[in-house]
Amino acid sequence: MTTCPAPVRALDDAVAAELTATAAKLLAFHGSATSPGLLTDLPVMGAQLSEELRAELRPVDTADGLFVLRGLRPDDAGLGPTPGHWSSVGDAGALWDVVLLLVSTLMGTPIAWDGQQDGRFVHNIVPSPGHESEQTGASSTVLLTPHTEDAFHPGRAHLLLLCCMRNHDRIATTAASVRRTALAQADLERLKRPVAPILPDDAYEQARRFGGRPAPVPALFDSPDGLTMRYDPAYTPLEGTDEAWRGAYRRLGQELARVSVAVSLEPGDVLVVDNDLVVHGRVPFRARYDGTDRWLKRASVRVEGRPTRPLAEHDEHGYGQAALTAWDA
Repeated sequence: MTTCPAPVRALDDAVAAELTATAAKLLAFHGSATSPGLLTDLPVMGAQLSEELRAELRPVDTADGLFVLRGLRPDDAGLGPTPGHWSSVGDAGALWDVVLLLVSTLMGTPIAWDGQQDGRFVHNIVPSPGHESEQTGASSTVLLTPHTEDAFHPGRAHLLLLCCMRNHDRIATTAASVRRTALAQADLERLKRPVAPILPDDAYEQARRFGGRPAPVPALFDSPDGLTMRYDPAYTPLEGTDEAWRGAYRRLGQELARVSVAVSLEPGDVLVVDNDLVVHGRVPFRARYDGTDRWLKRASVRVEGRPTRPLAEHDEHGYGQAALTAWDA
């Protein structure tokens, strides 16, 4: 893994202030970052933002598949202590929920899941007691294996946004683009075949109880823009797969590790990840549970006009999970 940073797009002070002030106005009017009225007002308010701000927040298609938006400045003391679980966050950092929703709206359409974090459009990622060794955002002591966000679902986001609230220990998020890997043609062809399923992760309790038969999906597929990926080895059962395919899958993991970068987010940084190109994870750390631990906010975004994913995805059951767009809230 290299520690070279992701590309940084810096907001100037006036643009950052406009974004924060607009979020504060929305929050004051609606009273809550989860208000249905606030969610439906997002595109209206987004359209009223300056051309300069909207230009700064446009997505960028690069081989890196990620960049850091920098220039926002949350007040560490004003945030209060890092919660011990997403369900106890309440209104903590609500202003930054709205900031992240505005950023998401300018990049596409924010989505939520009925089976994760009570259907919220902004998730809180904090280490939680009892979850240290899980392969979810609540873990800490284990490597969070690089993965496609919500890889089990055909309606997964095109973009993943991670906004840093607190990271005193400079704990790194990892990221690796499939377009920087170097796989043999034979491995590429094997991994484009639907051989193994991807199961829902532990954060989706309802989906994990779904009774439908898991459908095998390809780990790699071509799009008009180039090679894309759907990958979550922690939730990909390999039983019944042939040795040649397992070897190709293992080499994919090795290549992703080789090209991986480590990004230590600063408070206010928003890491924007292309979920079709880039897998993300997190290095292990030891949580203190004293109110000073790492705290991220996460949003998922769909983007109209993106290259089409495999047609077979239209027939997947998605383990019974339904995505909700902010405009439907």
